[in-house]
Amino acid sequence: MESCQVEEGAVRIGIFAVEGSTMFHLAVPQMVFDEVARQGLAPWETFLFAERAGAVTTSEGYCVDGVAGWEAAAEAEMIVVPTWHADGRRADEEMATRLADAHRRGAVVVGLCLGAIPVVDAGLLEGRAAVTHWQAFEDLRSRHPGLELDETVLYIDHGDVLTSAGTASGLDACLHLVRSRLGAAAATAVARSLVIAPHREGGQAQYIEHPVPEQDEHDQLSRALAWALEHLHEPLPAARLARAAHMSPRTFARAFPAAMGTTAAVWVAARRVDTARRLLETTDRSVEQIAGDVGWGSAVTMRQAFARSLGITPTQYRRQFRDR
Repeated sequence: MESCQVEEGAVRIGIFAVEGSTMFHLAVPQMVFDEVARQGLAPWETFLFAERAGAVTTSEGYCVDGVAGWEAAAEAEMIVVPTWHADGRRADEEMATRLADAHRRGAVVVGLCLGAIPVVDAGLLEGRAAVTHWQAFEDLRSRHPGLELDETVLYIDHGDVLTSAGTASGLDACLHLVRSRLGAAAATAVARSLVIAPHREGGQAQYIEHPVPEQDEHDQLSRALAWALEHLHEPLPAARLARAAHMSPRTFARAFPAAMGTTAAVWVAARRVDTARRLLETTDRSVEQIAGDVGWGSAVTMRQAFARSLGITPTQYRRQFRDR
């Protein structure tokens, strides 16, 4: 295969093929990022590379031929390590040095699932939080006692380095990378084509775009959340959501965090940010008008919410993503 040959001018995304990887681990970043190019959203192209050029054998016994060597990743804008050896071994000096060098020259380094292990071993997360598969937490902590491992999230993005939790959370992390670089509409388009959720919510979840749980249609909480999404422009205190769910405030206060992994107030605030982002991308409505549309009431409140959640102003967000 010619996976290392990429179109001139494309964003090069190198995916490190570990001997013994599962096909799923290798496929996740290719599937998400190649969909970006297939839909014409941006010129992103992926290629597989390994420690040495040639072939790698997956855990299922398939031989993946035509894999490039590290030299193919010398100018890649993003380096993705989609998994690591199942025994969790420490990254050798060559692997750690190459990752550190790639990071130093400005490449974004991504460790999905056990792929976070060599990223941590390379020293790229000193003094910062990381996440990986929960089964690797103990060993990684023993090697890096000062490392902050967060078991409550699906991924952690520092901008230059990203790590994600267990196997399927790689999809969430890759969709997040699409969203953070190309906008919410692009991530939704990719998710829709792949028939996956734009974001997942739960005990480990990050904030999501359309967070109604996939539960029975008669479920009280699910119906209340669907109702809330249609009434974001109105005040939505927890007491009102409890009434919409036909629950007592005390029952609602227990049920909501158990189902959604966060409080009602945080959930509503995140949904308002999500909706405002889409309106900024797809309409000409002013910041003041959008603030009213989603229930903030004033542009000042909206700017404060964007600063807390995204680190930029609504105007900067629109300028960054509107034309993509």
